Order: sequence, then C-alpha cells, then structure tokens
Amino acid sequence: MSTLPVYRWRLAPEGYATRRQLRAQGLRPGGQEVAAQLERPRRRRGPLVAYLYRVDLAVPVRPMTPARRAALKRANAARRTCPSCRRDAGYVIPAALGTCVPCAYPDPHGSEGSAQ
Repeated sequence: MSTLPVYRWRLAPEGYATRRQLRAQGLRPGGQEVAAQLERPRRRRGPLVAYLYRVDLAVPVRPMTPARRAALKRANAARRTCPSCRRDAGYVIPAALGTCVPCAYPDPHGSEGSAQ
C-alpha cells in the first residue's frame, strides 16, 4: 500500500481537483482511486482533509434521464411527507423530529396536525 501525497491547503499542483471542483467542470471521478490529499491545519484539532482526484482520468457526469428525474422527485416528496399525518409539510422533515413540527409539538389548545 502506497501512501498518498499530502499538500498544504491551496497548494495542490495543477491537474488535481476535489469532487466539488470536478462537478463544477461537469466531471466525476469515474471509479479512480484518491490520488492525493489536502490538509488544512487547525488549532486544537486535527487538520481538515480534502481528497484530490486526477482531472485527466475524470469522466463526464452522466446525463439526467427522465426516469432519474422522476425518481429524484419521488425521493424528495418522501422527505417532505410526515409519517404521522401523511401530509406534505412544505419542507424537509427534520431527522431529529421524525415528523412535521405540528405533529412533534402538538398545540395544547386543540388544533390538530399541520394547517394546510
């Protein structure tokens, strides 16, 4: 097992990019291994680490198909639907609550569920 080259923050050589930088160029790693890493020192904690990929080995992002678009729409709708009252909350349900805010914190004066 070989060790990765480590560069200081903002000092990586040309030809390397993070996942976000690749995505901004319309690329993805495409199965390649991490080629290097960046480290940004911090006080009293370990350094922040960012993994770098070679740009010349990156491949284009797969296009969004109608089926993928529909699946993404269903997944986002599921994240907005309250499991208790089965209504669209109008926002992504917080994982910490598990339900919409009106179901998690019912009004002690009698109104039920979300007001839609």
